Amino acid sequence: MVSFRITLACLALLFATAALAADKPGETKGSVLEPTPENLSLTWTKANLVLPAVLVGGKRWEGHAEDAPDVIGIAPLVVVMHGSSGVAPAIKEFQVWLADELGVASVAPDSLAIPDRLTYTSPVDVATYERVHALRLAELENALKASRDWSWVDRQRVVIAGTSEGSVAVGRYAGKDAVARLIYSWSCEDNYFVTAPRLGIGPKEPVLNVISARDPYFSAANPWNKDRAVTGSCAAALKDDPKAEVMVIDADVHTILNRPEVRERSAQFLRGVLDP
Repeated sequence: MVSFRITLACLALLFATAALAADKPGETKGSVLEPTPENLSLTWTKANLVLPAVLVGGKRWEGHAEDAPDVIGIAPLVVVMHGSSGVAPAIKEFQVWLADELGVASVAPDSLAIPDRLTYTSPVDVATYERVHALRLAELENALKASRDWSWVDRQRVVIAGTSEGSVAVGRYAGKDAVARLIYSWSCEDNYFVTAPRLGIGPKEPVLNVISARDPYFSAANPWNKDRAVTGSCAAALKDDPKAEVMVIDADVHTILNRPEVRERSAQFLRGVLDP
């Protein structure tokens, strides 16, 4: 029995070591980051679309954007930009919450639908990050354009939302197709992740930024930011925007968009924007 336990422990250690070896800081996998028409088309057709029950005969609908059903009526739309993990369970959970709690449709372009799409384990060089950010911004712009084919979308009530990597695109978008922004888990400031924030937010644009006080990536607690004047939120960047709100939660986790207190604040913000 002792020998069996030791063997199991050795196997567990072996598997853990293998997992760590395959996921080393500074490692990249794949190579493609070009925002070609073909790549952008894939991020859209494979986007995760969630429609509230009121739009589709009494039962919430979830699926790829390319399979969107016929919808009768007009409704707001939230374009959700996922983080580096792709359309992960947290993203889908957030979209379901938008549909069930607020009756709002949402679509999340899938960057990882691109064949051989480069992924990374931070920290990598900032030039690589900026190539990722350029692709994600192109995906957001493409999603806003492509969603115009959906006649049910109320173009006066389109919101863009992002978390982590996806929030950089949301913060940098400089177009006029969105009435508000949700920026989760990014601090809108100079840090290891960007060469500069390069925000495209208008001077009186509704923005909600939510981030952990000790975010493991974008707060001063991360040693990768030690040579930068990091404050850990978008407060400084948005201080002159009378319609901006910043919520810093007492936590040290990165993905926070589904926490109860974050949902409550997000719901208040979205109701104010979508139902003035």
